[in-house]
Amino acid sequence: MPPDVSVPHADADGDGAILDAIDRFVERSILPVAHDLEAKDEYPHEIVEEMKELGLFGATIAPDYGGLGLSAVTYSAIVERITAGWMSISGIINSHLIMAAAVQRFGTEQQKQRFLPKFATGELRGGVALTEPDCGTDLQAVRTRAERVGNAYIVNGTKTWITNSVEGDILAVLVKTDPAAEPRHKGMSLLLVEQGEGVAASKLGKLGYRGVDTGEVVLDRCQVPFDNLVGGEEGRGLQQILAGLELGRINVAARGVGIARVCLEKAVEYAQIRKTFGKPIAEHQAIQIKLADMATRVEAARLLTEAAAQAYDRGERCDMEAGMAKLYATEAAVENSLEAMRIHGAYGYSKEFDIERYYRDAPLLAIGEGTNELQRLIIAKQLIARNPV
Repeated sequence: MPPDVSVPHADADGDGAILDAIDRFVERSILPVAHDLEAKDEYPHEIVEEMKELGLFGATIAPDYGGLGLSAVTYSAIVERITAGWMSISGIINSHLIMAAAVQRFGTEQQKQRFLPKFATGELRGGVALTEPDCGTDLQAVRTRAERVGNAYIVNGTKTWITNSVEGDILAVLVKTDPAAEPRHKGMSLLLVEQGEGVAASKLGKLGYRGVDTGEVVLDRCQVPFDNLVGGEEGRGLQQILAGLELGRINVAARGVGIARVCLEKAVEYAQIRKTFGKPIAEHQAIQIKLADMATRVEAARLLTEAAAQAYDRGERCDMEAGMAKLYATEAAVENSLEAMRIHGAYGYSKEFDIERYYRDAPLLAIGEGTNELQRLIIAKQLIARNPV
């Protein structure tokens, strides 16, 4: 059923109208079904169709190519709201828009004209295929090989933990086009691989982040046209995808804010209803201290995420800012989900309540889009680089 609201373009209305539309979407279409779909680990097909109608698959794609052209600041606010409803939904657009950002920033004009309008409508949905069974954080160690044969590449390799790999149509795949290159990143390229012969994807089971199709992708003599090489030039793949991951880390930070916030809201509500020793537990100092810490984490996480998004919107290099936001906001989500469970007591541990879902979803954020250990290294290296002696 088509939605009764749409998300305005960036120049059509203020952020308030955009976010009001998202709030209605979450209230109407996500909250009533999230608990059951998550429990069944069932892909949210109807929600995805409505997201197409809302234009969310083109949220950050320029209007020239059919997208909404939203700023990263507005996009992160949208992600926060969706995540508070069900985190898995935000993952469906995140991986897709990282792929789109790589094409928009580095693709040839022919590639932009060919792919971006279809990305924007959701006709082509996909994500990024970086991680492999033996490599994640060290992307330069990928083994997936793309060998040039005439006007095509023959691709062989395995990618894992790939969002949108089963239900999607296309993936931006990081490959080695020259395994002997030194330094290693000069032998890496980014290919747009469409579903078809030579591509087999299977869904992986997970503790949390259920419903979304995280999968393993096996590429077996998969033939990819040379025209699908992002930018039309080999050896630029790592640079291209790392730039896209800045937006991805802002997304994950916003997800952290969403989880941290909804855990706070649920905890505040429950603490005023639940009574012990003749009074609501919200009147006990031990609970008040927890709530104060939770609220402070939410506000600090939101400010860091906004700062990173603002830097991204200014066109600045923001790997340090995005790393700080991702690090702090995701740790805030983990801590707040645990504190919310403690405040709810046994009910927080029950599958009848959403608290245990937040508790299972939050740890993924500390791992995805680069582990928080990696974020600390990025932050430190940028501090040194920006402040030479």
